[in-house]
Amino acid sequence: MSEGISTLERHLVIGAGPVGLAMAAALKRRGIPFDLVDAASGVGGNWLHGVYRHAHIVSSKKATEYTDFPMPDHYPDFPSADQMLAYLQAFAKERGILSSSEFNKKVTSAAPDGHGTWAVEFADGEKRTYKGVIVCNGHHWDKRYPEFSGTFAGEILHSKDYRGPEQLTGKRVLVIGGGNSGVDMACDAGRFGRSCDISLQTGYWYLPKTFLGRPLTDIPLWGLPIFLQRLILKAIIAVTIGDYRRYGLQKPNHKIFDRHPAFGTDLLNAIRLGRVKPRPAIDRVEGKTITFVDGTTGTYDLIVAATGFNTSFPFLRDGLVKVERGVVQVYGGAFPPGVRGLYIVGWAQARNGFGRLVTPLADLYARMIQLQDELTFPLGTLMETSFTQSLPTTHLVDPEKSRREIRMAHWILPFLKLRDRRMARNKLKAEKSRITARA
Repeated sequence: MSEGISTLERHLVIGAGPVGLAMAAALKRRGIPFDLVDAASGVGGNWLHGVYRHAHIVSSKKATEYTDFPMPDHYPDFPSADQMLAYLQAFAKERGILSSSEFNKKVTSAAPDGHGTWAVEFADGEKRTYKGVIVCNGHHWDKRYPEFSGTFAGEILHSKDYRGPEQLTGKRVLVIGGGNSGVDMACDAGRFGRSCDISLQTGYWYLPKTFLGRPLTDIPLWGLPIFLQRLILKAIIAVTIGDYRRYGLQKPNHKIFDRHPAFGTDLLNAIRLGRVKPRPAIDRVEGKTITFVDGTTGTYDLIVAATGFNTSFPFLRDGLVKVERGVVQVYGGAFPPGVRGLYIVGWAQARNGFGRLVTPLADLYARMIQLQDELTFPLGTLMETSFTQSLPTTHLVDPEKSRREIRMAHWILPFLKLRDRRMARNKLKAEKSRITARA
């Protein structure tokens, strides 16, 4: 916890994962006092407590590293979970964040107190009052489970709770979901389980991790217009993978990036080796027997739910922040309208690695948080009135497009002050008119 400065002058950063650490570093650079808390035992977020230790990142180290803090040269193109954790720990230490951090400190409630500050309560019973709250609690913790007709008599394991092959050994496994985690679970179950099937409701876009000897996320196509990115990626898929239906998979019924693609061809290889059998969506469940929508059946001991996560903020009062179909309704990626001192950061996902985006974005947000002191209205309210701003419709972010918007945002921030003054004048005129009308 920061020493010598009242919490009334500090912001509280909730979450010590990659985004929370980036925000803390940006605040520190700009001289904005803060405390950083996390319910876990240390920094790292999902890389500390949410992944199996033999996991590797799916975007390259160049696409994932902070732009002002490169990963070590000896790291491979796709570092392991332990390497990612060591990297984040080194970043926190080098940036001097740990002295302002508290761990095993869970926030249970954060709400505006009516005096322009925020009342925060912790699981240990402590209460504090902060100037503002920066929520960086991530999107890989509130587990979402599949819904199906009937009751499964075996074991159901969410992918977040997977730790190693010993949980699969000798079991007939059905993996539900074909994203990056589902692919890893299915490949492990195909090697170490008695058998493995994977159930997919719809088709997925599987992209190769590398192309022409380079990580796909390092190829200079990500700054191109989205239609060109899709065109090039489809050509790469055609050359390196071919038609997904040749592997027994469904053809995707959506465009690339309408949903998060999966990086890697491990699942396709496992299917070719006979280790994993594709299945369509589930129709019903009876005991350990599962019937699929095509009428086929299978018997399983274990269901692995690789079905993703809900986006939620259980410590915030209902109504403060709206979430529609997993998309947080904030302006500028972080600013809810009508709420002063609340910032929701890191809920969206960069399509090809967070590294190129999170450092400049955190710096912009820190500057805007500093600017809020000079404004009458909340930042989200000012942005809501701008014809250039709209609420997001997807949780996926184009990093290169966002970087261009960040550079532009630094130039147009002074106009927010002008809009704030104009709105304040209009509000004062309206109040005077009401008083005159009542008189």
